[in-house]
Amino acid sequence: MSIVAIVGRPNVGKSTLFNRIVGGRQAIVEDTPGVTRDRIYRETEWNGKNFILIDTGGFVPGSENKIEKAIREQAFIAIDEADAIIFICDGRDGVTPFDLDIAKILRNSDKPITLVINKCDNSVMDAYSFEFHSLGIGEPFPISSANGRGTGDFLDDVTSRLKISDDILEDERLKIAIVGRPNVGKSSIVNGLLGRERSIVTDIPGTTRDAIDSTVKYYGEEIVLIDTAGLRKRSHVKENIELFSTMRTLRAIERCDVGIVVLDATRGLEEQDKKIINHVTDERKGILVVVNKWDLIEKDSNTADVFTENIKALMKTHDYVPVIYVSALTKQRLTKIIEISLQINNRRKSHISTAKLNKIFLPELDRVHPPSIQGKDLRINYITQVKTEPPVFTFFCNQPHLIPESYKRFMERLLREKFDLTGTPVSFIFRRKNKKWEENNFDN
Repeated sequence: MSIVAIVGRPNVGKSTLFNRIVGGRQAIVEDTPGVTRDRIYRETEWNGKNFILIDTGGFVPGSENKIEKAIREQAFIAIDEADAIIFICDGRDGVTPFDLDIAKILRNSDKPITLVINKCDNSVMDAYSFEFHSLGIGEPFPISSANGRGTGDFLDDVTSRLKISDDILEDERLKIAIVGRPNVGKSSIVNGLLGRERSIVTDIPGTTRDAIDSTVKYYGEEIVLIDTAGLRKRSHVKENIELFSTMRTLRAIERCDVGIVVLDATRGLEEQDKKIINHVTDERKGILVVVNKWDLIEKDSNTADVFTENIKALMKTHDYVPVIYVSALTKQRLTKIIEISLQINNRRKSHISTAKLNKIFLPELDRVHPPSIQGKDLRINYITQVKTEPPVFTFFCNQPHLIPESYKRFMERLLREKFDLTGTPVSFIFRRKNKKWEENNFDN
């Protein structure tokens, strides 16, 4: 699809306009300048025409502030990627020196530019837009991103300049969410996999505040990487901005196929890491634990094995989760993240036939019967897989409501022992057996 980037100085309403166009609260909006720090991509449409819209951080030409320099670099990359640019200014402030500097940069980009003047909430305020002719960008469009006034006219102008497809295919690409506590190196891992600076990376915790999608090709296959803000303990989430960031991260986990939980090798598995792992598995997503900053650890041939054993000892119900060791700084073993995620996703999609399940699984259950409950013998008659992504197995038995949790855990261990479901949470359903179903489906 064609790409359109929204560019402007801080706090002129870029994210509000972005949300207005894509529908819903996709980008964080606050009165604080610099809230949007990374490039945020979303697919959207106008009058049936589909395109990708990029929200960028506030552009401050010439600033030496560490964050502002990084935001400016992100804006330059967005301008370079874009097929067209929306340049947004604040009508109430008038033309500022920053606007003049940005206009000069945009004129040199040789991209079609639509100039919009925000905060023109009514026809009287449209007069604010007149002085912006001095930017030499073209006819300014007075709008209000807050209430949507005037947005249709300028979107007509934007889409008229693009070669746009009217069709959107369902996105079947593997989606990987990179999640974890703040400052464990999530954005560095994403940038290392992409081979370029997509997310801002500094030593300041919480630099990434939105969930940001990027696309990487792995042996010709397109894969979506979702970089997310660090998940803090809820008691530590005090700012509205951090609360919204946490919500974005949780939504990113919901829409991913595989969640990569990043740990800091110098700190090991902490309580918050356990909660993040639990959240990924509660959503029934594929899961891989990645221990970053492995280059900082003094090690011998057994260090990784001991580290893995310690993690699994602390997370006994998650012993099926694979653990790998990487360094985003040296890019050591980063491609293993993609390789193993693809394997996990294939397991999530796999279907085990009913005949194979019953042939292999039932004899094992016959050797270790479920315990008698309330004087009643429990019998499991047959098993079938009813769903993939994630795998769901239905067990037909005589007393489904009496199967104890301890026996369910035994059954899961047995299932994983007989079939490779590494990195894949599974769900069990227990139903009273149906003789007619058994006769029709047992051999499928």
